[in-house]
Amino acid sequence: MSEANARLDLDERGVEERILAGLDDEQRSVATTLAGPLCVLAGAGTGKTRAITHRIAYGVHTGVYSANHLLAVTFTARAAAEMRARLRDLGVGNVQARTFHAAALRQLQYFWPHAVGGQLPGLLEHKAQTIAEAARRLRLPADRAGIRDLAAEIEWAKVSMLTPETYLAKAADRGEPAGLDRTSVARLFQSYEDVKTDRNLIDFEDVLLVTVGILQEDERVAATVRDQYRHFVVDEYQDVSPLQQRMLDLWLGGRQELCVVGDASQTIYSFTGATPRHLLDFKARYPDAGVVKLVRDYRSTPQVVGLANALLSSRRSAGPAADALWSAPLRLVAQRPSGPEPEFVECSDDEAEAAAVAARIKVLLDGGTEAAAIAVLFRTNGQSEAYEQALAAAGIGYQLRGGERFFARKEVRDAILQLRAASRAAEGEAVGQMVRDVLSNLGYQAEAPKSSGAVRERWESLAALVALGDELVAARGEGFTLAHFVAELQERATAQHAPTVQGVTLASLHSAKGLEWDAVFLVGLSEGLMPISFADTPESVDEERRLLYVGITRARKFLTLSWSTARTPGGRANRRPSRFLDGLRPHSTATASSRMPARKTRKAAAPSTCRVCGKLLSTGAERKVGRCADCPPGYDEAVFEALRQWRLSEAATAGVPAYVVFTDATLMAIAESSARTLEQLAALPGVGPAKLDRYGSAVLEIVARA
Repeated sequence: MSEANARLDLDERGVEERILAGLDDEQRSVATTLAGPLCVLAGAGTGKTRAITHRIAYGVHTGVYSANHLLAVTFTARAAAEMRARLRDLGVGNVQARTFHAAALRQLQYFWPHAVGGQLPGLLEHKAQTIAEAARRLRLPADRAGIRDLAAEIEWAKVSMLTPETYLAKAADRGEPAGLDRTSVARLFQSYEDVKTDRNLIDFEDVLLVTVGILQEDERVAATVRDQYRHFVVDEYQDVSPLQQRMLDLWLGGRQELCVVGDASQTIYSFTGATPRHLLDFKARYPDAGVVKLVRDYRSTPQVVGLANALLSSRRSAGPAADALWSAPLRLVAQRPSGPEPEFVECSDDEAEAAAVAARIKVLLDGGTEAAAIAVLFRTNGQSEAYEQALAAAGIGYQLRGGERFFARKEVRDAILQLRAASRAAEGEAVGQMVRDVLSNLGYQAEAPKSSGAVRERWESLAALVALGDELVAARGEGFTLAHFVAELQERATAQHAPTVQGVTLASLHSAKGLEWDAVFLVGLSEGLMPISFADTPESVDEERRLLYVGITRARKFLTLSWSTARTPGGRANRRPSRFLDGLRPHSTATASSRMPARKTRKAAAPSTCRVCGKLLSTGAERKVGRCADCPPGYDEAVFEALRQWRLSEAATAGVPAYVVFTDATLMAIAESSARTLEQLAALPGVGPAKLDRYGSAVLEIVARA
């Protein structure tokens, strides 16, 4: 198809022009470029979902696409459900929008009887018990945390298209999950596969692997799929794994009708096998591909956007390997009016930090900001408890993202049952009022109850359903009935696409991807948490920077970044603010309002340099050993290996990952030092008081002996 035919006449009026109305120039370019290949580089808050859904709708309404022959793919069931809802609002509800797994499972269920024969094996939804059984068969230790780490490692291996036989060669730099050496992990990987075979089960990765196998080996099946799907749209393309890319290639079968959307600066799932390489190399793979950059940020104020841009631009070269995976970031241009400056707050300890955040949230609530428009984001789920307690003590409702699912709540299940019953007899009545009438039997009232706890949580669930009904009536128009509303709820329940519930959101930075709030509190921003302590390579530190970038760009207006200097009240104040804040935060005092307690911030430490070549050290691992990755180590290999074997034994005894004892970088620093006393050992980075007390004598003995 020629470019002239692909880019349809923008002077057309009617339904097509109504679809394009309201799009900016770049979004309109995406929506009207209907022939692939097309690469959309879309920064945070730039309206990428709007652009691609309008592209799909425009293509269908103009006859370029057939709704039944287009597949839109994204990475979470929630995102797919949101995309389907937007497409319905644009009059193309029959377009399929699915996750990779959902699309593959649907094809596998259809083609299995013809391509393989018999009944499709059962789907293993959770790996823990099966991995535990595999470990028992090999008499390998595996506690609950270890099983979780091993499950993640097996998932990474499978989406990287590795087998137990090929795992060893490709996992040389993967660390030691559950404290097991790589040979033991490979053996356990094989044992896990054997247990599944014995029980006639497949896991979620197998769904992709088996579907890929069928498409590769059976030309009739491949031809049928390619006849069904002629055009593809892939969202969040920076998160594609090698296995998902292989499936996409087989779906395409050499064709080029592909539109991908992504942002390499939001790659935060590499530990699951995701890689931005496919996005970065798209133009090289498709030389004729069009490239559109979306940089107008409609989500955040200029102050928030400026901080996000500065965070990425302050990154310095970290060596050829890391630089190859770091794309020049899109420089966002804010479209919203000016807002308050981001606040930087230092607190004395974790408890004080949580109390300060709760106090500031109370100020926002009193000022009219809704609780559902506020989020507290942290690096690890273990940090949530302090904020749960602080908010509860302040009488502020909250919801823990990743906790009980909305559609699993009893009041929500009861509401759907009653709404379904009412829909059978409903004729011609206003949907919004009918929803209110039905839910009033379950305790809904227009005003929120004064009490907190279970009564308030129940009301908030029902109020969320009422608000969703009003929202859908406004979007779908007069033809929207109660039966349509019930069908929408059923689909959302399947996809776990929950409506907005009133309550401050507590979430990890990873789970906040794709969401946004008026006010965001980024907490615990100290070295060891941001970047996390086990990020000891340039690539992993870069990913931590991107993770913080994702957190910053979740905020629409209010943004607070905080850290504490000690873990517990009265504890040793040995924490430092995250290196990522160097050059971004004020060097004198925190810019927090007087309502939020804060200490004076310390001068940012000057970046250290390599003691061998003088190069700027950019990672925690390099700073620990005092030299860059390009310079040769200054330690005796025998000393390092002796320390490493000791660490492996300690980790296995304690049932923890090896890095919990000491990271490789700390072991290198120990091996390179001339430490002969506990005082000298305590001066090394990564050797805190607790580890010195627990391991100090043993480490000194090993160094002396080796």
